[in-house]
Amino acid sequence: MTEPQPPAAAPEDPTAEDGPAEPPAGLWDRMKSDPQYAPEHLALEAVRRLGPEARRWAELSRAQQPGIHPDELARRATRRFVNFARLSGAVSGAAGLPGAVVDVGVLAWTQARMVLHVAAAYGIDPTHSDRATDLLVLQKVHKVAETARLALGVAAGRERAGALFGQPAAAGRTFLRLGVKLAQMAGVGAAKRMVAKVVPGAGIVFGSWANSAATKDLSQRTQALYRQPRLPRQRSGEGM
Repeated sequence: MTEPQPPAAAPEDPTAEDGPAEPPAGLWDRMKSDPQYAPEHLALEAVRRLGPEARRWAELSRAQQPGIHPDELARRATRRFVNFARLSGAVSGAAGLPGAVVDVGVLAWTQARMVLHVAAAYGIDPTHSDRATDLLVLQKVHKVAETARLALGVAAGRERAGALFGQPAAAGRTFLRLGVKLAQMAGVGAAKRMVAKVVPGAGIVFGSWANSAATKDLSQRTQALYRQPRLPRQRSGEGM
């Protein structure tokens, strides 16, 4: 008698990176030229670039394991990106302020990937424009959706203006401001991590736990949000 086979594990998206990845160069340019709205620029680009990746991953997972519970898919996404978050501080390989800014940028980008994958796990369209609003509220950049939407509208307008007239070069103080904004987006632990990398000797106090702890907290908030019933238009595969 043939023994029953265990269910296949949900596949990783073959188009996705196998570890933490930096935000794309064009996004860095926008954020450096407009650090005040760096989180909004990151959220908009994440939905455009990472939303399709998250949707493909959820579709592949459900095709291989029909009937898999959304909570299980969300847990798998969380485990994957928490592991990436632990590694994100080593991506840049640079010391001082430039390395610290890259580190927190990678962490914020990794967290955005996780949020969009968790949304897809619960059948929420990760490519919908509302996901950018969700990102900003979940990452505590804005307290309520209304102010997040307003800020996203401003950032989108500035993005269009930058495409037309070019991006100004970022000065040292502007670069520091960018780092602070991204650190706030990625969580209190990430802000401490950034300070630890800039201040010699302080890095001993903080470790990869800071990144993973902030990402786990974000995952809990994300799952709590997306377990709730949603409007039909926000379900996967339905309108932008």
